[in-house]
Amino acid sequence: MNRMIAKSLSTATVALLLLASTPVLAATPSANDVTPALVQAGVSIDGLRALEVGGIVVLRGRATDRAAAEQAAVTAQSLGYARVANLIQVIEPVDDIAIERMAERRLGQHRGLDGSNIHVDSQNGVVSLAGNVQYELQMDVAMQIVRNIDGVKSVQNMMARK
Repeated sequence: MNRMIAKSLSTATVALLLLASTPVLAATPSANDVTPALVQAGVSIDGLRALEVGGIVVLRGRATDRAAAEQAAVTAQSLGYARVANLIQVIEPVDDIAIERMAERRLGQHRGLDGSNIHVDSQNGVVSLAGNVQYELQMDVAMQIVRNIDGVKSVQNMMARK
């Protein structure tokens, strides 16, 4: 008798597990692109993407200041969307002077670059390395060091071998 109860309990347990693991088919709300309406209303966010899903407008993109990101949400609400999920990333502007200083410091500290003479210039996060190195490998090392600095978008090699 106990075996029959145990067997029916294990069968019931398996059935419950199967039911619990089976996804319930639900109607997924469709996404409605409302980006053009926001752009027409004057929102200027880099890479702006605004989707309305189930009554919620989801905002994505990149802004250089928090006020611009917040204004995008206010504009969406003024267009009649009561619920707004503002996922716009606020990106700090590139500080070229800080990038140059950090690059010079890290290049100067790296023992593998002894004997090299490298000049650093940064314009909007695009760093140019010029000067002389003793070995080809030193060019690769210098470029890799600078690529890993926050704010650097790309590195241009204008170095020459002595």
